[in-house]
Amino acid sequence: MAEKKTPRRPAPLKAATKPRKPARAKADAPAGLDLAQVRAQIDGIDQQIQALIAERARWARQVGKAKGKLAAAVDYYRPEREAQVLRRVVDRNHGPLADEVLVRLFREVMSACLAQQEPLKIGYLGPEGTFSQQAALKHFGHSAHGLPLGSIEEVFQEVAAGHADFGVVPVENSGQGTIQVTLDMFLTSPLRICGEVELRVHQHLLSRSGRIEDIERIYAHPQAFAQAAGWLRTHLPRAEKIPVSSNAEGARRARHADDAAAIAGESAGLAYGLKRVAGPIEDRSDNTTRFLVIGRQPFPPSGNDRTSLLVSIRDRPGALYGVLEPLARRGISMSRIESRPEHGGKWQYAFFIDVAGHCDEAPLKDALDEIAAQGDALRVLGSYPVAIA
Repeated sequence: MAEKKTPRRPAPLKAATKPRKPARAKADAPAGLDLAQVRAQIDGIDQQIQALIAERARWARQVGKAKGKLAAAVDYYRPEREAQVLRRVVDRNHGPLADEVLVRLFREVMSACLAQQEPLKIGYLGPEGTFSQQAALKHFGHSAHGLPLGSIEEVFQEVAAGHADFGVVPVENSGQGTIQVTLDMFLTSPLRICGEVELRVHQHLLSRSGRIEDIERIYAHPQAFAQAAGWLRTHLPRAEKIPVSSNAEGARRARHADDAAAIAGESAGLAYGLKRVAGPIEDRSDNTTRFLVIGRQPFPPSGNDRTSLLVSIRDRPGALYGVLEPLARRGISMSRIESRPEHGGKWQYAFFIDVAGHCDEAPLKDALDEIAAQGDALRVLGSYPVAIA
């Protein structure tokens, strides 16, 4: 019987210090090698990388065994731990690869290691090719199992029912503001916010023929029409604009006729066989959409967290000041505040507030205790790691 191999015991961790940049002479050392020697060096490094990834996967399996028999893949997932790992990747990076490239690589390694237990099921606004799918892949990696759903409401429902482990939903765009349906779902849903994803959004005009002169109607999500309004006024002022549930749905429809086009990302064009007519066509060069990861339970602090609050305020003088003053007095930064009509009565409003910190740690915990003592309905929607790269 073959001897059972066990992972080697890892060396003790030293205090985290920023590694020094390699000496210039060492970086230039391979310059005198011929092409065959350079390729041999790369092959050797690839072999080492593969061996280390396999070793990491074995240790990840040991983590699963140490936790005992758990119910499902979602019980093994720890977003605060992943955030800590990725921050160390960024801290150690001195090039030549960019931070976001290394974060993506390590995210995929962690995704594959976690999937050894069982792939996570991630609901997102479908169909295939949406920016929501891109955000889900960016956050969970390609080893997770995606569940394209027909609406933001359906994403909430599938996660709440346990059919999806987590969901990814858009919440705001840097140019067009809040996606209101997402906020409204939190008024009645018991789900928690477990993470956030920032995705740089490039909108493209796509069609079957690839010719702008053929286009008579355009399909897109209303947000996409707003993001590219200036470009459309200049280049296609007479084209009919038809709103759909997602840009990918618009691409799916546009593939059936030469006089139709869609505004969507390049991935939607690839998924539905469309050619790029023009792009990027968004009016703002910094066009970015923020997505929320929703789940069924809270998670511990990661060391750099954000907390989302839902506050229902009784109608009285200085009510909003009473909520914000305990935060300001403790130096807690507020990145966002927005009101939405409550479902409980006419002219009643709830406030969505994003602040720095984790609800289980001071000074935010002390501020929340003080706010709750005033008698207003306060709900922590979630404390979660700040988006990385």
